[in-house]
Amino acid sequence: MWLEVANRARMNFVAFSRWDPLHDLLALHERMNRLGSDDPPGWTPAVDLYETADRFVLSIELPGLTRDQIKIELQHEILTVRGERAVQHEQGAQFHRVERGHGPFTRSFPLPQPVDADGVQAEFRDGVLTVVIPKLAPPARRVPVD
Repeated sequence: MWLEVANRARMNFVAFSRWDPLHDLLALHERMNRLGSDDPPGWTPAVDLYETADRFVLSIELPGLTRDQIKIELQHEILTVRGERAVQHEQGAQFHRVERGHGPFTRSFPLPQPVDADGVQAEFRDGVLTVVIPKLAPPARRVPVD
């Protein structure tokens, strides 16, 4: 009798994840931007972009890439990071699950104010690229007194 009850009370486990509507909206925005792009489809690495009083800081997760596979451009206050992660698998391998992104990627970020393009610094450590973009100080303007 007990075995019969135990078999009926059996439950399948369901994995729950927290829904973040902002993440979904940003992902949709990124996909829409790629629709008009000439770049081939690829993957979208995770990014943090924040601002302090004197700079913008971008951190982007790029595991499996080398410094030579990453290109950073800053043009007209738009920061663009490009690269490509090659597919790595054994010949004749049969995949049961593919969750890691491969192929080319492009991420572009418009910056809301003028920046010092000559002062941009980038560091790549432990699979995370950190780009520091200094802001330009607003020009001082002397106002004549009449």
